[in-house]
Amino acid sequence: MINLKKFFYKSLKGLLLAFVFFFTIFSITGCKKEDAEKNLKTIAVGEVTHSAFYAPLYVAMENGYFEEEGIEIELTLISGANNVTAAVLSGDVEIGFCGPEATIYIYNGGEKDYIKTFAGLTKRDGQFIVSKKKIDNFTWDMLEGKQVLAGRVGGMPELNFENALKNANIDKTKVDVDTSVDFASLTSAFIGSNKEDIFVNLFEPNATKLVTMGYGHVVASIGEMSGEMPYTAFNARKSYIENNEELLKKFTKAIARGLEYCNEKSAKEIAQVIIEQFPDTSINDLISIVERYKNADSWLETPTIEKKLFENLEDIMIDSNQIDEYVPFEDLVRNLYE
Repeated sequence: MINLKKFFYKSLKGLLLAFVFFFTIFSITGCKKEDAEKNLKTIAVGEVTHSAFYAPLYVAMENGYFEEEGIEIELTLISGANNVTAAVLSGDVEIGFCGPEATIYIYNGGEKDYIKTFAGLTKRDGQFIVSKKKIDNFTWDMLEGKQVLAGRVGGMPELNFENALKNANIDKTKVDVDTSVDFASLTSAFIGSNKEDIFVNLFEPNATKLVTMGYGHVVASIGEMSGEMPYTAFNARKSYIENNEELLKKFTKAIARGLEYCNEKSAKEIAQVIIEQFPDTSINDLISIVERYKNADSWLETPTIEKKLFENLEDIMIDSNQIDEYVPFEDLVRNLYE
């Protein structure tokens, strides 16, 4: 006679082994298929600073827009636009993310395989003026006779601050514009100063951190006063763009989706997407920061850089004696957004 109990357990054991076998084969096959399907192209990107000002870039990363285009972003913080473009020229990164003013300096320096901008992100300055003393009704003439830590000479932050002074009808010679402190050291220099009437120009989240820590008060947006221009954009060597045009078009498409998301969604929705990029910032602070940038109309509608905006940048550079004349737009900008 058949031992039904033994037969049952043998059958069950056989079924379990078969299940494990097929599940293992399926898992291995599935993983291989998934890895093969991804086959992502890694692109090294050097960013000039890490700020919620660049929310569309981080949205594109966190929402998987780059991955859907077959791209993996290797993001590296490189403080200072001059250092970002140096990294592009040396080949340490393929793409630079900084102010286009740096590409103009390189072009005027006679570099043969110079750097061109192929996509834009922000359309105005993202700095905020922070004071040590609380000021309820700030006006720009309050900066006269005061020290303002403004960053490196000829960089986009300093150029836009001077342009904002001009637009506010303030004689810049009456303001102590301090350009001796490098970009990365502005916050510590401000905190360490024993002056009570000193100001500093900062991006977020640094401005909000100072407020939260009780070291300062945000009093004005430089971008709102300075006006529109291609403030921060993506660039690469001319030869790299020529040899990787289709890849960069895919990169730009992901940026376009990030811009669309940020221009359409609420500050809360954006902050919830990019919070992993700012682990030291609370979600409530990040929402406030993003809201501040949305209210300042900080981001382009699409990654395309218009000639007029580029000429606005050149006007500022000419006015500040950084360049003598306009440089050819067609030489320095190759819009890849379709």
